[in-house]
Amino acid sequence: MHKKLSEPDLPDDIDVRELDPSVLQDLRVLSKDNADRVAKHMIMALNLLEDSPQAALRHARAAKERAGRVGVVRETNGIVAYHAGEWKEAISELRAARRMLGGPGLLAVMADCERGLGRPEKALEIGRTPEALELDRQGQIELGIVLAGARHDLGQHESALATLQRFDPSLDAKDPEGARLGYAYADALLAVGRRSEAARWFSHVAEIDNGETDASVRVEELK
Repeated sequence: MHKKLSEPDLPDDIDVRELDPSVLQDLRVLSKDNADRVAKHMIMALNLLEDSPQAALRHARAAKERAGRVGVVRETNGIVAYHAGEWKEAISELRAARRMLGGPGLLAVMADCERGLGRPEKALEIGRTPEALELDRQGQIELGIVLAGARHDLGQHESALATLQRFDPSLDAKDPEGARLGYAYADALLAVGRRSEAARWFSHVAEIDNGETDASVRVEELK
């Protein structure tokens, strides 16, 4: 029996077609009414994620209560829990999703959850798994940034810098991926005392990141 009484309210005007067709396909294992409500909770979770992660999490949990055997629902619950800072719940849900869905996806998020739980060594272990080698370049960079953060957590700043250097950060990069890598690289340079180089990299990121990072603030701090 579903825990309907604990579910957050759903607006009347949600169109389930807002969800990716592949997700709707996965929900077809459910009864039509249940699939419809799960889809609406998932849409609400995604819509609220940026401005109200705790409210988003209530919807993600409601979807999971109704469809706990659907991998993409567990994955969504994990991602939303991550954004809400619920590290333990997030990693549990993401592990469940990976058992259901397979593949190397979301390793970076899982590793960052381990950091959030104060377990940087566990984050580094994720970086050594065979699945990490299956990631595409973007996935490897995202994981590399998290692993560098884990090295910083352990006070291993030179190792953090070396981790990021493997991805060839470039001052010619213009894409969001390059901005994220450049920011982490600047932070690592600063941590090892290479202040002027760090300022140059933060300045570059500030030019290309469309306000996604606080690189411009970091530039001012280093003047």
